[in-house]
Amino acid sequence: MMALLLALAAVDPPKTPPSIDGLPLGGLPPQSLPARGCAAYLFSTGRTRTLIAMASAEAGALRISINGAPADLARSTQAGSAGYGFAATTTYQGAGMSATLDLAVQNRRDLTQGAVIDQGSLRLDRPGEDTIILPLAGLIGCATQTP
Repeated sequence: MMALLLALAAVDPPKTPPSIDGLPLGGLPPQSLPARGCAAYLFSTGRTRTLIAMASAEAGALRISINGAPADLARSTQAGSAGYGFAATTTYQGAGMSATLDLAVQNRRDLTQGAVIDQGSLRLDRPGEDTIILPLAGLIGCATQTP
């Protein structure tokens, strides 16, 4: 029994996919909860399901992986209110690209210090490249309760 536990502990954690369903968007490794405020952990909902983006409300940043390289984009515009410091529609810019995140946030009594993102989408625009629109779902987690 002990040998089995040691063997399982030595196994590498699963690798994040460099490409999701043939797109230039890749998976992210596990992300930490922010020290302050809330973060949205967004997962692809297609054939390959993995953590695809993390948005931080307080920092106003979106982290994604493009062509196997992480990219942090800064919030540039937002419209509407989804709750927990997030807008219903937020645009981020940086690294020669623009990303628009649309979120529908649902509060649930069985979740504390967070909420469910039951539907959302990520639109990625890069000059000279096709626009990508990817459906998402996820969770919001907060360091302190800030609805």
